[in-house]
Amino acid sequence: MKKFNNKPNMVGSLVKAAREKKKYTKVDLCRELELIGIEMTRAEIYRIEKNIMSVKDFELVALCYVLDINFEDLKKSFDF
Repeated sequence: MKKFNNKPNMVGSLVKAAREKKKYTKVDLCRELELIGIEMTRAEIYRIEKNIMSVKDFELVALCYVLDINFEDLKKSFDF
C-alpha cells in the first residue's frame, strides 16, 4: 500500500476505532452500509482496517456517514 509522508493509510485505523466506538461488528457495519446502497463484505472491512485495501471516495463518504465520522475532522488529520 502506498504511503504519504512515510505514514500508512489512516483510514483503516479510523474506521476500526469508529466501528468499535459504535459497538458494531464488521457484519453490522456491512448491513448499515447496505441500507444506504453501499455493498461491502466483512472481508473488505477487514482488509480496509488492516490497510490492505484502499477505500474509494464514495465508500469513504458512506463510512463517515454510517460511523458518524466528521468529514471536516478527517481532512484536518492530514499533515501537509
